[in-house]
Amino acid sequence: MKYTINMFSCADKIKGQGVGSAYCEQVKLVKEGLSDNFEVVENQFKRTDIVHYHTVNPEYYLTLPFFKQKGISVGYVHYLPETLESSLHLPSPLKKAFYSYLIRFYKSMDYLVTVNPYFIERLAAYGIDSKKITYIPNYVCDKTFYPVNNEEKEQLKKRYSLDPNKFTVVCAGQLQRRKGIFDFVKIAKEMPQIQFVWAGGFSFGKISDGYDEISKILEHPPVNIKFLGIVDRDKMNEIYNLGDVMFLPSYEELFPMTILEAMNCNIPLLLRDIPIYKNILFDYYLKAKDNEGFIENLNRLQQDKSFYQRAQSKSWEGHCFYSKEHVLAMWKEFYEGLVEEKETNKQTYGKVSQ
Repeated sequence: MKYTINMFSCADKIKGQGVGSAYCEQVKLVKEGLSDNFEVVENQFKRTDIVHYHTVNPEYYLTLPFFKQKGISVGYVHYLPETLESSLHLPSPLKKAFYSYLIRFYKSMDYLVTVNPYFIERLAAYGIDSKKITYIPNYVCDKTFYPVNNEEKEQLKKRYSLDPNKFTVVCAGQLQRRKGIFDFVKIAKEMPQIQFVWAGGFSFGKISDGYDEISKILEHPPVNIKFLGIVDRDKMNEIYNLGDVMFLPSYEELFPMTILEAMNCNIPLLLRDIPIYKNILFDYYLKAKDNEGFIENLNRLQQDKSFYQRAQSKSWEGHCFYSKEHVLAMWKEFYEGLVEEKETNKQTYGKVSQ
């Protein structure tokens, strides 16, 4: 017997954000990998065994009573009030109302899935039972993101008007204060011998935190930084392969898709030393607490071949750990547990009714 999963998301309507990428990857993974036991439909107003909300749209919230008559509801946790605080600049009354709604949405779900175990404790602090929260990491297909050879890398750099002989640092992410864009620019200014590339833009327009200040930088960027703006996902493999290292100086994250995508491309990772990475990235990445530490690591990556190769090897280990088989097995166990509970409840209800 096949069970049905109804996936709801509008993340693909806003370009250049990781939630949309995560949605596409997860749906494709489940459709292809669990097709023997589950049929997946998307954004359909029909009752199914499981309804899985990937975004928190108000219209989705209103559908809950209808869908929960037959199925079990699942909410994907991609952000919390504290992560949005450093992403979007909203008027205080609107911010307060939205944050309240966000937590109410999560509380209304039968189960939640978070991409980082660090957030189980944070969700519990909002009064959500930790027993209903499951950790399943993001996943990136290695047919979409993969390394290219040195000759192809050189040609890519020329195509993007970069010096093929210069060490290249790439970053991918929305242009927001929390992403560490101001540190990225300061570091580039102090390292004129290196070229820097940032792929991403203002996905949420003028409400993006730091919009005015960042816009001024874009008008007159340092000569060794190339801002590419929002890049279509089907071109992002080229962007990572431009780089000798992926450098993401974010102050706040859950589990960025950009990290997994860069791992797939077999380049080292340099990230800020923040707690959320501890239990998901282990020792797969280089880390620093401040700009001085970032500069030190970038210099070593450029100048020390053995140091570079070790960092590259660790990044590839991360890619192997978050393999298709590993993540798919977690989704299989999760969804099968839900339908088992559903069948048990149905039998119990039947006995009570007799």
